[in-house]
Amino acid sequence: MSVSDTAQKAMMQGNILRLGVIRVDGSSRALQYETVQAVDNGPILRDMAFSSDHHHLYVMSETQLSRVPVEACGQYSTCSECLGSGDPHCGWCVLHNMCTRKEKCERSSEPRRFASDIKQCVRLSVHPNNISVSQFSVTLVLEAHNVPELSAGVNCTFEDLAEMNGLVEGNRIKCFSPAEKEMPRIIVDKGDHQIVQLYLKSKETGLAFANTSFVFYNCSVHKSCLSCVSSPYQCHWCKYRHDCTHDPRTCSFQEGRVKKAEGCPQLLPADRILVPVDVVKPITLRAKNLPQPQSGQRGYECLLTIQGNEHRVPALRFNSSSVQCQNTSYFYDGMEMSSLPVELTVIWNGDFSIDNPANNKVHLYKCDAQRGSCGLCLKADPLFGCVWCKGDNRCTLKQHCPHPENQWLEHNGINSKCTHPRITQIKPLRGPREGGTLVTIRGENLGLEFREIQDNVKVAQVDCTPIREGYIPAEQIVCEMGKAEKSQYTGNAEVCVGVGECRPEFMAKSSKNYYFVIPRIINLKPSRGPVSGGTIVNITGSHLDAGSNVSIMFKDQPCTYLRRGGQWLTCRTHASLNGYGNVSVSVSIDRAHLQKDLRFEYVEDPTITRIEPEWSIYSGHTPVTVTGTNLDIIQTPLIRAKYNSHETLNLCQVLGPTTMLCQAPELSISLARQQEVPERPDEFGFKLDDVMALMALNNSNFIYYPNPEFEPLSVSGVLELKPGSPIILKGRNFLPPTNSGNGKLNYTVLIGEKPCMLTVSETQLLCESPNLTGRHKVLARVGGIEFSPGVVHITSDSPLSSTAIIGIAAAGALLILFIVVVLIAYKRKSRESDLTLKRLQMQMDNLESRVALECKEAFAELQTDIHELTSDLDGAGIPFLDYRTYTMRVLFPGIEEHPVLRDLEVPGYRQEQVEKGLKLFGQLINNKVFLLCFIRTLEAQRGFSMRDRGNVASLIMTVLQSKLEYATDVLKHLLSDLIDRNLESKNHPKLLLRRTESVAEKMLTNWFTFLLYKFLKECAGEPLFSLFCAIKQQMEKGPIDSITGEARYSLSEDKLIRQQIDYKTLVLNCIHPENEKSPEIQVKALNCDTISQVKEKILDAIYKNVPHSHRLKASDMDLEWRQGRGQRMILQDEDVTTKIEGDWKRLNMLFHYQVPDNAVMGLVPKQVTAYNSVNNSTVSRTSASKYENMIKYTGSPDSLRSRTPMITPDLESGVKVWHLVKNHEHGDQKEGDRGSKMVSEIYLTRLLATKGTLQKFVDDLFETIFSTAHRGSALPLAIKYMFDFLDEQADKHSIHDPHVRHTWKSNCLPLRFWVNVIKNPQFVFDIHKSSITDACLSVVAQTFMDSCSTSEHRLGKDSPSNKLLYAKDIPSYKSWVERYYSDIGKMQAISDQDMNAYLAEQSRMHMNEFNSMSSLSEIYSYVEKYTEEIVCSLEEDDAARKQRLAFKLEQVVAFMSLES
Repeated sequence: MSVSDTAQKAMMQGNILRLGVIRVDGSSRALQYETVQAVDNGPILRDMAFSSDHHHLYVMSETQLSRVPVEACGQYSTCSECLGSGDPHCGWCVLHNMCTRKEKCERSSEPRRFASDIKQCVRLSVHPNNISVSQFSVTLVLEAHNVPELSAGVNCTFEDLAEMNGLVEGNRIKCFSPAEKEMPRIIVDKGDHQIVQLYLKSKETGLAFANTSFVFYNCSVHKSCLSCVSSPYQCHWCKYRHDCTHDPRTCSFQEGRVKKAEGCPQLLPADRILVPVDVVKPITLRAKNLPQPQSGQRGYECLLTIQGNEHRVPALRFNSSSVQCQNTSYFYDGMEMSSLPVELTVIWNGDFSIDNPANNKVHLYKCDAQRGSCGLCLKADPLFGCVWCKGDNRCTLKQHCPHPENQWLEHNGINSKCTHPRITQIKPLRGPREGGTLVTIRGENLGLEFREIQDNVKVAQVDCTPIREGYIPAEQIVCEMGKAEKSQYTGNAEVCVGVGECRPEFMAKSSKNYYFVIPRIINLKPSRGPVSGGTIVNITGSHLDAGSNVSIMFKDQPCTYLRRGGQWLTCRTHASLNGYGNVSVSVSIDRAHLQKDLRFEYVEDPTITRIEPEWSIYSGHTPVTVTGTNLDIIQTPLIRAKYNSHETLNLCQVLGPTTMLCQAPELSISLARQQEVPERPDEFGFKLDDVMALMALNNSNFIYYPNPEFEPLSVSGVLELKPGSPIILKGRNFLPPTNSGNGKLNYTVLIGEKPCMLTVSETQLLCESPNLTGRHKVLARVGGIEFSPGVVHITSDSPLSSTAIIGIAAAGALLILFIVVVLIAYKRKSRESDLTLKRLQMQMDNLESRVALECKEAFAELQTDIHELTSDLDGAGIPFLDYRTYTMRVLFPGIEEHPVLRDLEVPGYRQEQVEKGLKLFGQLINNKVFLLCFIRTLEAQRGFSMRDRGNVASLIMTVLQSKLEYATDVLKHLLSDLIDRNLESKNHPKLLLRRTESVAEKMLTNWFTFLLYKFLKECAGEPLFSLFCAIKQQMEKGPIDSITGEARYSLSEDKLIRQQIDYKTLVLNCIHPENEKSPEIQVKALNCDTISQVKEKILDAIYKNVPHSHRLKASDMDLEWRQGRGQRMILQDEDVTTKIEGDWKRLNMLFHYQVPDNAVMGLVPKQVTAYNSVNNSTVSRTSASKYENMIKYTGSPDSLRSRTPMITPDLESGVKVWHLVKNHEHGDQKEGDRGSKMVSEIYLTRLLATKGTLQKFVDDLFETIFSTAHRGSALPLAIKYMFDFLDEQADKHSIHDPHVRHTWKSNCLPLRFWVNVIKNPQFVFDIHKSSITDACLSVVAQTFMDSCSTSEHRLGKDSPSNKLLYAKDIPSYKSWVERYYSDIGKMQAISDQDMNAYLAEQSRMHMNEFNSMSSLSEIYSYVEKYTEEIVCSLEEDDAARKQRLAFKLEQVVAFMSLES
């Protein structure tokens, strides 16, 4: 059976059979070196056979045949492991760096290429083996032993820092240390050196085959002379430069080079330096080698850090061995400390510190702190010089006591004895007459030496002998009571301080009395317990709380005392030394011995014979019946299980001497790795007092099955049911598959408060629902699990009553009668309707041809108008907002003057403190671990609203504007987390990034906002601005109602005037308001325009290329009609001529004033004339400015979307204002009027006319956005980078559905950024967006959103008009979007290096746009709100704990909250 000196033998281990592999050396001894699992179960049979090549062994069990390899060399990763394993088949293939058989190693016959003995392993040493980080390309000599011939060459590799060619000379290899750019940075926190592995890599195999440690050290890390010269590396200290260097040449003798610790400037050890507070005093310190400051260097100072505050005191250097801190007084807060050790540092030249190896400290002290009595004062350290000032009754320095010397007491002085001692407490207050009680007396002035009270203490007239060890001078005496006579019952404690005769002023008496009592014992319970001990015995009696010391004896062995009260005491029994049987019980209290015939019986320890059932579920808490003997002698039996070193316990209830009922302990399997397989605990047993034999049962087969798992009742969590219908709870593992068939678990299911009858199967619980109706929570309980799968809604379907049936019959009869009447009326009406239909048909035909003609004319007209507009608008003419305004409008919409644009506002006295705190907080924000933890913690808070999320995301981006590489890294982390969460919560993947509900999503919006500004300016801005101008111009060609915002030309059904308005276009000649002599400007207006609308049109024409914010405001100007012969007339929306019909008042229009074509108009600063002012006697006055404010409001994008006019700005009179259309609901339009106008839906065809006119501009914008290279401008890197990131995430999560990927990209960029910009061009340009323009842009934005969708929208006659309007265009737009995403996917990936360079450039361009201090202050407000939660999260996070981030945050909080 022996092959290559190897034999195999079968060994059985538990239930699994393994193969033991042994080698036989010679004939004397066999050595097992490995165990291999051969078969799954069953014993291995004797018959074994080798394969023909002797590389495998065939092994059989009853049910299985296995082929086992003879060796497994590949499991060893190092030469020493390989050759130390003892496997005779294995050796080390040197240049391939692997353990293998000899025949598998290339060229193994050549010298030293294959090692078969551990002594032949390659050894490597290097000289020098350390260099400074400021030394580059140093020649290193590596000496290699046991290496093969290296003619193919080697490389030297310093981990991942550098790799270079090595020069081979025999067994020596020369290499160079890394160049400057490859040198590792030695981190200050991690000591002064870094150990790097230096590898030798064979060029023949490309593998490292030997390595050794190499050290890079950094002397400059050392900031003190002693640490510098004590370094194990070649470091020198320059004392005049205060600098540690490896190169002595850079530090000449004149610069004070120090090589040894003896030469370092340092303070020598000093006795305690005591300084009383508020006393001016110098501090003299001994030192050596103190440097003399050179020319240009500052002198010496002492730096004392008192309670966190630094105090600098000028110091004088007497010579190289002495320095003195000048006369100064010091102070510290609070009276809790009588003395305060203060760190002392001697510095020179501003910040060069002198070493203080002895850690000398200055001890500031206050005589009166914690020394409120004479005794405490005099027992203070004599060096303090404190005296008790009798006149003031306080402890003070001699010089501060205003009374003569005979009026103070001092330690070891003539007067050194405190009068009027006082006893404040004695304990205990009762004790036995036999004595021996230790009485503790506390008070004031109880002597300064033991001899003063040695024989002078009496308690209840009985001598009490003081014990030296318990004496605290002036404060406490502990004395032992003598024996009392039977006649003595009570009395107080007396202390006389002094030697010799006792004077009244030195006598103290206690206010409370001490009593002598007779303790007794009566009974004990329980009276028996296990022989192993651990029973808690309760002894009852009287006065058992007297005295100071208690001991309980069970015959001749103690019972450990636990607690006592007046009538009871408890102790814990030890294991019996004498086996079973009765023992006598005695109690001693001090010297009193209490005897009564009390006995305790030690009985046989309990045994366990049976456990039923022998299984539970992971969560435990299932009933287990335990059978055994003597179980009733255990007071608190516990059942225990141990798994993975974690012990769990549960309670048992004793039912009798032989039975107890236990609740199975849970098995501590973490939720994350709850498996679907049964598990056996490592130990299973019982904790029965001190009975150790049952802690782990040897023969236990107890097994744990997976927990039952419930599914929700429905997707929504609510299940609709009829009364009496059963409720089915689905899940798995409901019946554990035990050995004796399926195990039964006790399930309880509550519907509301009521339990239901259950039928249980493996995957279902069938619950007969109780007789209930309404909504009820369902709760399922089993073992230690409680789960609510949802809510049931039980609705009753009650049968109809007889009255209901009669009612229905009567209603049916009435309905038949009504139908007959309707049929007769219908017959008559149908003749009339035929005539109306023919008339309608003719009108429709006319309308259709009119729409076509109108569409054609409007397009031609608009093309010429837009051509005029765009010819004036070259790139510079578009009123782009500057970068800061643009980003603020997107990041913080609606907030004009945000704090991040201003300097930090903080009171002057706190400014330095707060700025320090914010700088520290800024460093934390720039720490990725902190920032991610901070964001996750905030998002976990219930009070952290959607608005807060957006605000925090925007504030963080303003702080990180100058560090966009870091911001991008954080954003990717957060998005990755968001994707993981989205997929874990079983949401549909398409919902990802759909809304902005997290910080990550708002940060993504802001990221694109920052990075697409250039693309907007150079490329996408032009078609967007053209579309905005085209919409504005097209809308203004027809009437626009200034109250409701409805217009004749519109893309939005909601904002369409649905009736015929007769109007005429007028040309007005306008005078420039700022230059009356310039040529008149022709402006087109409509005779149905209100005066405010005319003013806006004039301003638009005059300031064609001027940004809106730089123009004059219409509300500040009046329109002046200049008629012939110098006549001038101010026109206004409302004045005395305004027409009022009933309760409707109509705004003045141009035709109201009968303004003709080619009239001359001027804009003048606002004024009020007699003509314009409203006469109070006719109508209640509405001022022009009041109305114009309203116009400004209704014209804003946020105005009412409905067609309802703005009812009654004039609340006093109840008059309603209108312009072109009244609201139909007010009944002012008679039925006849409506009939003449036909149905209002006819005018929806005007939407088509407007759409056709604007089509080219919409197409231009969409084509620009969805092109990878348009108009010579390349695709922004940010888009490609983010889309690639989303693709990576999809790959990572194995999402290959193209629709999901398409949706992610759409949600990420077009629907997140572009839709916002299309709807709100005022975010990009300096313009005013009116209500009607906003409505049209919303339709374009909706079309844009539909174009990015992958789902098919089925349209019908009931679909909204905005969807029908672009129904034919959307498929072609969709193809653009798909092509765009496809083109981006095909582009070359952007390397991280290129992206970082691009981000760095963007950061540099906009470095100082926001005030980062203000931003940090805003973010800090959230830290303030959730400090505890954030600190907890940081302490729970491993990475944060290593960097001590919680501590750093607490520092920030301290700075920010400190009121200096």
